[in-house]
Amino acid sequence: MRLSVLLIAAITLMASVASAEVKTKVFLNGVPTPVYFNDGDSFRVLGGKLKGSKARLAGFNTLESYGPAHLWGTWTMDELSRYATLGTLNARRGTWRCTSNMEKDGYGRILWDCPQLQVDQVRKGLAHAMTVTKDPAAPELVKAQAEAIKERRGIWAHGVPPFVMTSLHSSTEGSSKGPYNRLISSADGHSESWQHTDAYRECQKVCQPADDADDSKVAAFIVDLREAADMKDALSGYTDDALTALVKAFVTDGSIRAGLQDESRRGIIELHVSRAAAAGRLTTSGRPVSCMVYVNYKRRYGPTRASCLQ
Repeated sequence: MRLSVLLIAAITLMASVASAEVKTKVFLNGVPTPVYFNDGDSFRVLGGKLKGSKARLAGFNTLESYGPAHLWGTWTMDELSRYATLGTLNARRGTWRCTSNMEKDGYGRILWDCPQLQVDQVRKGLAHAMTVTKDPAAPELVKAQAEAIKERRGIWAHGVPPFVMTSLHSSTEGSSKGPYNRLISSADGHSESWQHTDAYRECQKVCQPADDADDSKVAAFIVDLREAADMKDALSGYTDDALTALVKAFVTDGSIRAGLQDESRRGIIELHVSRAAAAGRLTTSGRPVSCMVYVNYKRRYGPTRASCLQ
């Protein structure tokens, strides 16, 4: 079921109250240690020999907590962002046991394995199983996720995309790996790298491409699009053929690359087209797809954060 307005308000209030450094006891290699969960899959150590170190938890992933960034199925981005909050609160309320060989990820965070927390978050539908390779996730996590999907818990309540998009990278970032987007299988948690050469603009909506754009569904969507109250001005000047080409290109490319007549109209057009793509309304298969909003990591937090994350 969708989160009610009252429940969403309650979650927001709890998150606000919990924004102070709430201490959670975690056993790190057997040592009881106070930590602060800044989201559902990472924490900062508050005491002991590792005080000040940051941790990334292996085996699973919670949704981005910096704002409404994810979209799939019939969810809205705001609704899915609430599950990032719920995942954080769920982690803070437990007592977990984690082990590590002290290896670090590319951001300098110590990698920890917390089996109880992994299964709890995934089984409740507050996270998804994940590896950073083509190898599947641990069997117990795959099983927990299959259970959550079957019962339509949490993030799976309004659609199950074949892959969850977990990160976007623009060609303007200058990464040594080249621009890529990470996709995680909802079936077994393995990782796929979507290589591309696109330069994304701030707040651009990007969806997983599909190769089965359906002409009749696209035509029906364009009829609905023209009838939407907020689209009259945005679509002025577009013929049906021009709109059809733009929408089909979005389906096959995952974003608007060409055919846009006015850059100032991009946001509202992307919003409608990405919602339809996410819900599977534009393809023959009708399967939902995962989308994300691109914001450079330097603009995700603080007073200069991007407008779409407010």
